[in-house]
Amino acid sequence: MMSRNYKFHNPEGLYFISFAVVGWLDVVIRNEYKEILLESIRLCQKNKGLEIHAWCIMPSHLHLVLEV
Repeated sequence: MMSRNYKFHNPEGLYFISFAVVGWLDVVIRNEYKEILLESIRLCQKNKGLEIHAWCIMPSHLHLVLEV
């Protein structure tokens, strides 16, 4: 079961999230991998109402400011 710490509790709040690849490996350095990540984000925007206010893709991690 997922911890409550990783759930969004305020549907009108802005959230800063950041996640990294295990071991901080540089995975998102190839365009193919970046496109997979971006397509996943686009699907969440289209199908789940995700609103992204700011984002930054780094080689080993991602930062997002979003609303859910």
